[in-house]
Amino acid sequence: MSAKIIDGKALSQRILGEAKDDVAKIVAEGGRPPCLAVILVGGDPASRIYVDSKKAACVGAGIISVAHELPDDASEAELLRIIADLNADGSVDGILVQSPLPARMDEQKALLAIDPAKDVDGFHPMNAGLLAKGGQGLLPGTPAGIIELLKYAGVKIEGAEAVVVGRSNIVGKPAAMLLIKENATVTICHSRTQNLSEITKRADILVAALGKRNFITPNMIKEGAAVIDVGIHRTPGSRKITGDVDPACADVAGYITPVPGGVGPMTVAMLIKNCVKAYNQRTGNGR
Repeated sequence: MSAKIIDGKALSQRILGEAKDDVAKIVAEGGRPPCLAVILVGGDPASRIYVDSKKAACVGAGIISVAHELPDDASEAELLRIIADLNADGSVDGILVQSPLPARMDEQKALLAIDPAKDVDGFHPMNAGLLAKGGQGLLPGTPAGIIELLKYAGVKIEGAEAVVVGRSNIVGKPAAMLLIKENATVTICHSRTQNLSEITKRADILVAALGKRNFITPNMIKEGAAVIDVGIHRTPGSRKITGDVDPACADVAGYITPVPGGVGPMTVAMLIKNCVKAYNQRTGNGR
């Protein structure tokens, strides 16, 4: 068999189109466009690419994008001052600090400084707590995108046995929480898990988010399973990008996300969706 490819590019364009329609309606009704502020410290080329892609997505959706670019030698105090100013600015709905920050800066301190109502990355402990309690906080983009991809493909989540390989606070844990919210039975695996392949082979839904190139192999997958590959690895000296899942798994899985073009585009799309949501929650717009 050959797996059905879950097209993250197509779904992300649909979500961005819906965000554009929402923004157009807000403006038509006399409101201002939502505003996203992005803070970039230093000149890391990969971070620059990510920031530029987020700016482009904002422009496409009609969202105002404000960039605060700090030099490599900027102080942590300066970063925190900018975050405080953006928290207090009523015209700013979302704040994003592009990671990684320089080693001398405390990323957790910067995260905690962001107003949870403007935390469009969904990483603040308050939003993480709301997710755990089933509240209405802002969801982290990649895990939320995973759920959207499964629904888009028509994969039945309720009652399914789901296995998440990886326990990071950014992807693994919140992905597991969202799958539970959708009534899946969830197992989280990690580097200390014993007999990993026996567990993954039970999964109707397998999320690979461990950060190891081609780690998930065909013998670890249940025939017909939905496989979501969160990994992204650039081959040194090449433009080739691969994921955590061996491409040969497409011969066993029922559904699979490609790398690139699967989860990646969804992360930016869900960020834009979060920005519109933050605007609506902050303004009481009710959408």
